[in-house]
Amino acid sequence: MEIKTVTANGIDFGYLEMGEGPLALCLHGFPDTAHTWRHLMPELAARGYRAVAPFMRGYAPTSIPGDGVYEPGALVADACALHEVLGGDGDAVLIGHDWGAFPVYGATAFAPDRWRRGVAMAVPPPAAMLTRFFEYDQLKRSFYVFLFQTPLAETAAAGEGFIEGLWRDWSPGYDAAEDVAHVRRSLGEPANLAAAIGYYRAMLGTVPPSGRYAAEQAATGGDVPILYLHGKRDGCLDPGLAVTAPHFLPKGSKVKVIDEMGHFLHLERPEEVNRLVLHWLEQ
Repeated sequence: MEIKTVTANGIDFGYLEMGEGPLALCLHGFPDTAHTWRHLMPELAARGYRAVAPFMRGYAPTSIPGDGVYEPGALVADACALHEVLGGDGDAVLIGHDWGAFPVYGATAFAPDRWRRGVAMAVPPPAAMLTRFFEYDQLKRSFYVFLFQTPLAETAAAGEGFIEGLWRDWSPGYDAAEDVAHVRRSLGEPANLAAAIGYYRAMLGTVPPSGRYAAEQAATGGDVPILYLHGKRDGCLDPGLAVTAPHFLPKGSKVKVIDEMGHFLHLERPEEVNRLVLHWLEQ
């Protein structure tokens, strides 16, 4: 697919696009790119959506934000700005995986009139995640989060086998060669890799909040129903974290933990995940 460019929230976003109709904005996570949606986008287009998958802020070919802000509130602002410049309306849907899940929760609460439904994968609502994040087994899985708070982060992440190791641990048995190649191109420059790590530094407060996106950062709940999917073999976030997710999702939402899938469930078994997503959006 051809990579197009649009300016939103002061950032030049590279994006992939398929189809015509209501906007279906698909947001990727780490360590990943917009190409992660290559299986879902054609199905969305076939069902009458304009599927758009941007490269997230700092992930080439998207530009690095001049303010260096990577807090979740900024991602919410990006999603809403992309909705506006791409001509979205109240029938738009928002789909996100990993870091892309944060703006699903935040943007549907901050601007509910923009989104009809949401889908989040592999990262539950932040309040649900905190219920078990500091348990020993999860802390072992999250070693990279704490590594990324240190000056050694960029050196470690650029090292041979590091990104490959995350994919191997998070989605056991999945051949991630194509995906890793996309990631290496997107984060090949030191500034882009530092941007991706910046999300984690903002997450734990190593980089203090900018104050620019306070309202977006605080937005939770709302009335837009969200489908949450989590793989039972997820090596990044314990599937047990999904247990409390229903308590922190809007009324009418649904949670499903899927057997034999890991963190990148939409790539491991795309036909099954596509079916669940499309069924949810059609309701």
